[in-house]
Amino acid sequence: MGTIKEGTLLWEPRDNQKQNSNLYKYMNWLESEMNLTFNDYQSLWKWSTDYIEDFWESIWNYFEIQANQPYKNVLTSYQMPGTKWFPEATINYTEHIFRNRQEGQTAIIHTSELRPTSEITWKQLYRETAAMQKTLVNLGVTKGDRVVAYTANIYETVVAFLATASLGAIWSSASPDFGTQSVIDRFKQIEPKVMITVDGYQYGGKKFDRTDVVAAIQSELPTLEATITIPYLQSNANFNQLKNPISWDRAIEIKEKQPEIRYEHVSFNDPLWILFSSGTTGKPKPIVQSQGGILIEHLKSLTLHVDLGKNDRFFWFTTTGWMMWNFLIGGLLTGSAIILYDGNPAYPNHHRLWELAEETKMTVFGTSASYIISCMKNDIKPAEKFDLSNLSSISSTGSPLPPEGFQWCYDYVKENLWIASASGGTDVCTAFILGAPTLPVHAGELQCRGLGAKIESFDDNSQAIIDEVGELVLTEPFPSMPIYFWNDKDGSRLYESYFDVFPGIWRHGDYLKVTSRGTCVIYGRSDATINRGGIRIGTSEIYRAVDQVKEVDDSLIVDVPLANGDSSTPLFVVMKEGSRLSDDVKHAIKKQIRSQCSPRHVPTGIFEVEDLPKTLNGKKLEVPIKKILMGKPADQVVNKGSMVNAEALDYFVQFSRQLV
Repeated sequence: MGTIKEGTLLWEPRDNQKQNSNLYKYMNWLESEMNLTFNDYQSLWKWSTDYIEDFWESIWNYFEIQANQPYKNVLTSYQMPGTKWFPEATINYTEHIFRNRQEGQTAIIHTSELRPTSEITWKQLYRETAAMQKTLVNLGVTKGDRVVAYTANIYETVVAFLATASLGAIWSSASPDFGTQSVIDRFKQIEPKVMITVDGYQYGGKKFDRTDVVAAIQSELPTLEATITIPYLQSNANFNQLKNPISWDRAIEIKEKQPEIRYEHVSFNDPLWILFSSGTTGKPKPIVQSQGGILIEHLKSLTLHVDLGKNDRFFWFTTTGWMMWNFLIGGLLTGSAIILYDGNPAYPNHHRLWELAEETKMTVFGTSASYIISCMKNDIKPAEKFDLSNLSSISSTGSPLPPEGFQWCYDYVKENLWIASASGGTDVCTAFILGAPTLPVHAGELQCRGLGAKIESFDDNSQAIIDEVGELVLTEPFPSMPIYFWNDKDGSRLYESYFDVFPGIWRHGDYLKVTSRGTCVIYGRSDATINRGGIRIGTSEIYRAVDQVKEVDDSLIVDVPLANGDSSTPLFVVMKEGSRLSDDVKHAIKKQIRSQCSPRHVPTGIFEVEDLPKTLNGKKLEVPIKKILMGKPADQVVNKGSMVNAEALDYFVQFSRQLV
């Protein structure tokens, strides 16, 4: 596939699509209830960010958020950090999940490499959540206690989470592919009372028994009082190594004819869950987000931006160790069915998820940019093999989706398709910049800044700029921002993470261009920028150029400053099976970068590696590799427990010695 110009118009929604969208209905509601009329999305966004109290109050009212105790104020101040939202209100997240349940309708569709596809009704989900809640109560779990899960992306994990949140207890999860120390580094910080765990998992056809790992984790958590076990890898799993294991069947045993969930109403600003940063340096940061902040933001983003409703079937490829799992579960707030898949998305071949889309009648297909690029490179053409007539939207996140990725979706998935590239992060458990069902799709661009999110691109003088690349900042408070980091008593770690560059303003760490049309382009991490001859360029632009070389499977580039004031920009490439890094391939790579980026950004050297160091969530370790190549010890800049392939660092440690 050839290159396509960034910004090329690819698709526009038809009038009936716009008028049937949730966003259109909300705008009509604003007109009828608040006498506010907006002619286009940009004017709506501007109002939502200029008058954030009015906007978020409208979201509260539009979604009829239920509070046991009502709010008096929308927020306490505009100061960041430290803002509190709807401070007087008491609510419960799980109550909002179940408030409009239709008992006979499907709530969850789940499948994996180990299990056939099956459907769970709202009735079953409610009954088993009620039973699990009772088990947790019997184990002494109360408001503020931590419940952790070392579990796969399976139905049982959702039940455990909803039961935890119903009690006002605090949830945190890790995927079973996380290594022992990585899980201990996370869970030990938050001192859990109960752990839920699987015995293992299967990935790419290979079985991984984790019972020894679970025993090791349990032994390092002195606060743990109970462990609930799910036999996932094997139906007769042996948990004898554990202290006082409780079987899943016993935990969800329903003894009442009509089990009822009792909702603990907590402050809007009380914790819902703890998410962890990648932890590439030091121990992962425990990011705490609130019940109310997540509730109101997910209602807004999933309903108005993702456009979910009761007839949708919402999928995102994720694990329980990535914030997209939490976002996916939020789909239940809209009444849509959610689709869970556990396993390798390319097993037994690259058609697996497209096959799942047909089988489940998926309407929204959520994935990563890297998955779409992988389909492109492997010449996958889903439309030729599968009935995707129910599919209305593809959402992509994790890294910037290049223009060619957009075009591939239209060429080989479906012509009438809404492509929504999104950018946000674990820090807020949502997308700041995402899609809108009423807007056109342009190649390589994110459709809009999210409602209520005052996103700007700042230059070095802290001025907002348009049609230029700058720092992505958030200049007004936002409900799902962290309420604090766990054990960060004076707030210094939180402040240093987001507010030390532009005091009082959230700096996200990405390079962003806001166009005059209101669309956005993300250029990668701002601390991984390539600066050659005073011209800065995001790594995503380099990767886009290299992706055009069919022999290359993946790549990583870093800009390493040298003592003489110059810098070295080595490019590391993983070759496709059967290909080698020949002079012709090197020439092709340089030609692509020279023509698509600039002659100044041609790498100083191109080197073949077996694998690129990545986090457990699949993100390339650009900044840590840069620090290693600058001579810093690997153990000081990388937490190997946060990596999927720590052995891949060895090459770069050796390379740094040559560079020095």
